[in-house]
Amino acid sequence: MPNGMVVVDRERCKGCGLCVGVCPFGVLELSATYNSAGYPVVSASHPEKCTGCTLCAQTCPDVALEVYREKAVAGSAVGSSAETPTDHR
Repeated sequence: MPNGMVVVDRERCKGCGLCVGVCPFGVLELSATYNSAGYPVVSASHPEKCTGCTLCAQTCPDVALEVYREKAVAGSAVGSSAETPTDHR
C-alpha cells in the first residue's frame, strides 16, 4: 500500500513537530540536525511507510512539506509508475 514520498524543505521547517504528530504511519521525526536559522528539522525516518495521504503537508504551518504519490501511467506496462506532486495547498 505505501506509495508516497514526503520531501522536507529544510530551510522552511521550524521544527514544530505538528507533522510528526499527525502522521498515522510514523514516517516523520524531528532530527538532530538544524537548518541555517537554528531550528531542528523534520526528516523522513521511515519513508517506506509513506502512503501519500498529505496529512503532514496539510498540517504544516510553514508549508515546508511536499508530498508525492506514485500514479499509474495510462497505456504503460503493469507496475510502471510516475511520481506526481499532490496539491495540498
